[in-house]
Amino acid sequence: MTDVFYDDHGPRYAEARCEITGGAVAIFGACYDGTTSFRPGARFGPDALRAASLGIETYSPKQDADTTRDISMVDLGNLELSTGAPGPVVDAVTRATRDILACGAKPLLLGGEHSVSVGAIRALAEYYAELVLVQIDAHADLREEYGAEPLNHACAMRRALDVLPSERVLQVGIRSGTGAEFEELEESGRLVEPTAKALEERLSDTDGPIYLTVDLDVFDPSVFPGTGTPEPGGIDWRTFAELLSTIPTRRLVAADVVELAPHYDPTGCSAVVAAKAVREIALKLGR
Repeated sequence: MTDVFYDDHGPRYAEARCEITGGAVAIFGACYDGTTSFRPGARFGPDALRAASLGIETYSPKQDADTTRDISMVDLGNLELSTGAPGPVVDAVTRATRDILACGAKPLLLGGEHSVSVGAIRALAEYYAELVLVQIDAHADLREEYGAEPLNHACAMRRALDVLPSERVLQVGIRSGTGAEFEELEESGRLVEPTAKALEERLSDTDGPIYLTVDLDVFDPSVFPGTGTPEPGGIDWRTFAELLSTIPTRRLVAADVVELAPHYDPTGCSAVVAAKAVREIALKLGR
């Protein structure tokens, strides 16, 4: 790695190695929640997720694959980030993603709030000319700015649309936003119902590599209370697994999982759900 620095003293995901190699799924964390608009705490998400990963199996019955047998997986630790404005944080994520791609590995970013995804999306859009973005989320995240900050977590997909054409962005499961955001979603055709059939149909209209961004508040609060902006009416684990199964393995090139705020779920179940989501995504990425 070049000019990117990692904190390598924290926990690692499951049995992931520490040294990056070509073809590996490269996990890295961005522990930042500086633009949180409701409940802070997503900065603790990456390490809580890693700790929970020690309690789940490495084998996925859904995919008949094992992270220790069927893929190469490395955990690079967390980026050393500032705690102030999001601009330097997003830039650091962009540099880290570029470095991972330069090593021939596949980035898997752990957030932190959703603003950190912008840095990875920018790097992937540079690397893949025909990149397709699949957002699985409760919120539209289409504000031009929020709190006078264009890199606010509520603006993540607006910033993605700065570097990707609208027809290559699919927004799945959105159930919260402003009237203007929903009007745009309907008019643009980007809104996708959270069913495997709907997503499969829309993906068949695209061809190009896929970046998957998963905001964990897509889950119903009864399943996943440990997030900063819970939104009733969400999906369950079975639906998530079915959505993921529709994404062609050969097309998935990078992903992120964001917005676990573990302190709002004293049972620890939200962290376990997040850790399992990372396992399933890693297995898709690595094969």
